[in-house]
Amino acid sequence: LQEDGKVVDGSLLGDANGVEPSPGRVKESGKWQKPRFTRKALMSCLVKWIITSRTTPDKDSSESDLELSTVRHQPEGLDQLQVQTKFTKKELQSLYRGFKNECPSGLVDEETFKTIYSQFFPQGDATTYAHFLFNAFDMDRNGSIRFEDFVIGLSVLLRGTVTEKLNWAFNLYDINKDGYITKEEMLAIMKSIYDMMGRYTYPSVRDEAPSEHVDKFFQKMDRNRDGVVTIDEFIETCQKVP
Repeated sequence: LQEDGKVVDGSLLGDANGVEPSPGRVKESGKWQKPRFTRKALMSCLVKWIITSRTTPDKDSSESDLELSTVRHQPEGLDQLQVQTKFTKKELQSLYRGFKNECPSGLVDEETFKTIYSQFFPQGDATTYAHFLFNAFDMDRNGSIRFEDFVIGLSVLLRGTVTEKLNWAFNLYDINKDGYITKEEMLAIMKSIYDMMGRYTYPSVRDEAPSEHVDKFFQKMDRNRDGVVTIDEFIETCQKVP
């Protein structure tokens, strides 16, 4: 994060602000390119929100720990979160201040999350995808995201191992949390991504494009052709793709 205009830990900012291919653009060949909604692009929205929300100067760790007890929901101490994540204590302090500035109650409900997330996709409708993303972060399924939920998920997506990231992604696609991804679940997620990226790309996106995208994925992942994708199939297939 930043201190006096200097980068203290460039690994977080580097991942958040990395340049990704713009979705819906035309290839050099003139053919339409499917939207590439990558982990880096997804997290850039959330990290930018947290970092740019920071309005107070750095304080020492004792003051930051004291801050954790002043909101209605009291997160775990910074020391405990440092053990659970791959962030430094200084990063956690800065992330927490940004989180508290946006959500003084210490909790983010779904409507607030949708409002914040949609700001980064004004050209499309991000509400449905934000709903799925919210459910992936809401680890205890109580209808709100705690600071702990947010930074633990963020740590996995930014600094986790490949297997950890794939497990998180599987949880996102497994909408009903039954341990399997169905074609219907994958199609729902894919449609929400296309909607979020906007319908006004050139050349325009065909209505059947999301379904074709899912058919291609499912054909590769559903190895035993039983109509569902398990976590093992998901991880094994994804790890074989460079």
